[in-house]
Amino acid sequence: MDIEGLVVADELYQFITEEALPGSGVDPGAFWRGFSDLIHDFGPRNRDLLCRRAELQAAIDGWHRANRDGAFDRVAYRAFLEEIGYIEPRGPEFSITTSDVDTEMAEVAGPQLVVPITNARFALNALNARWGSLYDALYGTDALGDPPPAGGYDPARGRRVVAWSRSFLDDAVPLSDGSHADAARYSVADGRLQVRLSSGVTAGLARPDQLAGYQGSTDAPTAVLLRNHSLHIAIEIDPEGPVGADDPAGVSDIVLEAAVTTILDLEDSIAAVDGADKALAYRNLLGLTRGDLTAEVTKNGRTFSRRLARDRTYTAPDGSGFTLPGLSLFLARNVGHLMTTPAVHDRDGNEAHEGLVDAMVTTLVACHDLRAQTGRRNSRTGSYYVVKPKMHGSAEARFTSDVFDHVEDVLGLPRDTVKIGLMDEERRTTLNLAECIRAARSRIVFINTGFLDRTGDEIHTSMEAGPMVPKTLMKAQGWIQAYEDWNVDVGIACGLRGKAQIGKGMWAAPDLMAAMLEEKVGHPLAGADCAWVPSPTAATLHATHYHRVDVTARQDEIAARPPRDLAELLEIPLAPSTDWTSEEITAELRNNAQGILGYVVRWVDQGIGCSKVPDINDIGLMEDRATCRISSQHIANWLHHGVVDRRQVMETMKTMAVVVDRQNAGDPGYRPMAPAFDSPAFTAACDLVFLGMEQPSGYTEPILHTRRAELKRRRATG
Repeated sequence: MDIEGLVVADELYQFITEEALPGSGVDPGAFWRGFSDLIHDFGPRNRDLLCRRAELQAAIDGWHRANRDGAFDRVAYRAFLEEIGYIEPRGPEFSITTSDVDTEMAEVAGPQLVVPITNARFALNALNARWGSLYDALYGTDALGDPPPAGGYDPARGRRVVAWSRSFLDDAVPLSDGSHADAARYSVADGRLQVRLSSGVTAGLARPDQLAGYQGSTDAPTAVLLRNHSLHIAIEIDPEGPVGADDPAGVSDIVLEAAVTTILDLEDSIAAVDGADKALAYRNLLGLTRGDLTAEVTKNGRTFSRRLARDRTYTAPDGSGFTLPGLSLFLARNVGHLMTTPAVHDRDGNEAHEGLVDAMVTTLVACHDLRAQTGRRNSRTGSYYVVKPKMHGSAEARFTSDVFDHVEDVLGLPRDTVKIGLMDEERRTTLNLAECIRAARSRIVFINTGFLDRTGDEIHTSMEAGPMVPKTLMKAQGWIQAYEDWNVDVGIACGLRGKAQIGKGMWAAPDLMAAMLEEKVGHPLAGADCAWVPSPTAATLHATHYHRVDVTARQDEIAARPPRDLAELLEIPLAPSTDWTSEEITAELRNNAQGILGYVVRWVDQGIGCSKVPDINDIGLMEDRATCRISSQHIANWLHHGVVDRRQVMETMKTMAVVVDRQNAGDPGYRPMAPAFDSPAFTAACDLVFLGMEQPSGYTEPILHTRRAELKRRRATG
């Protein structure tokens, strides 16, 4: 469709005109004129920013080539980066001025889900994961130290679940006397919780103010609502139910406030390569925004519609009624500045920058929430939350803020309605994080670290410096911990406490919940208000960490420590030597190749942007473009510096393609890569490695999009 100097794919045009614009309060003519202005006025600025990235990378490559033979001179390297503007001057101290931020973003520390927006069922599950059953999460995973048994209900495991849960209650909401494990009856009297113990003693809460409310009557409540560190715990009571009947106090479940916020992802975890894909993503976002999205689900031979959960109502200790949100507050992750999309072309026939299209269309969709007169709202403060990934330096952050200035003006929204989540996942942003925050200080509502993308960019930026340590050793490098600490230090120094989230990255092994319970407590201990989890179940279990750790107190402690030094962030993870054995090199190559192939074959062939991919040991790991980026850049680095050769890499790719074929043998939609090794998927995986140095910032998107679009065209033409 030709409109206002734009050529818009039919599927996207129809979605905007027939679904997104009606009910948005936006005049269609004003929308299309403003959309055209955005593409034509901001497109050249976007291209200039990408050219600046390339100029800086070329300069850094040249410096490393010229200085590779001698000992690495850290002082000279830093001076060079400052001279070319890669490291920006640090301005005076400041605090962000973001206002009208929802409590979930500003004050409540808790788990954060990330979910592909193109999968309606997953997206519904994620928003419904605001509340999760602790009993189910413990029983159905290896959280207790062993996997759940096959077959029917195991009473012995059930007793272990109850014991673990009661111990958790004793830690988070302790009684004034005794243990929740000995509770025989819960009731409320005079606005206080009363717990009769098996000994006959009646205890209250050690902190009576932790009683937030109840459901049912005071003498026989059906639920008791407790609060700790701003998160809620609901003790569900049903003496007649199958679980409660065996419990002395009739407790049938313990339900935790879990995924406080969710990122609906239009970027790394989806495969959107044309107008039809983009329309699907925006349509699901609209359905979640309006609250009318449904998905058909079949379980145990029964089909039903999955819908958004309702809010939860309680009676406060003083007898008044109140409501708690039943849904996770969502943010929409838009595409970054790099990619263009064939869904929209400008007047000269150029593909529009996808991030600009996302900015305009997703904010139009948000108008259905921002201007809603009745019903449930995503934001109760009139804000729309956008996570903006893969920005490089403060100029790009400022550009993003300018883009949303324009979008707000076109859509008739007050200035700074759109809040920005700034992902600290590129090296140039890390080094200049304070200036990036300053550039959008009236919009910043979220910063976080992303180990995988950050490491991929680390390898690509320093590609010419020499061979990198094996990928398995990356997390042990000094710059990683400095990076994680630096992000929190800068966030606190820039006034994010009480106004915005400081976040941490994903737990990538959704089947290893015992390990997650052991390790991921490190994120709130590090001062993070939120950290990413791969599933609603993981969100419920990770929520227990925020009851054990007072993040606000931790941030106060961290604010008093000396901040990390910029020099620590400039340490390059170069291998001290390359005297690895052939077995060690082969193992590293196979691990990387398997991860690339396992992810890419689903991305290209099936359009699955994020999935649980079995690793070389058949352990399922969540893979997205960030994991693919680090693996492909690592092989490209070793290939460039002669640690491996092209023949060895190709043989490894073919060997691991056979392994990936075996791992996916049970998938009826899977197309094997062996023995021909000529499919678009296998070709894409090889391109990511052999053309890895040529990819801008080492990103995987250009190759993946090209091969996926090629495959879709083939199928469309028969």
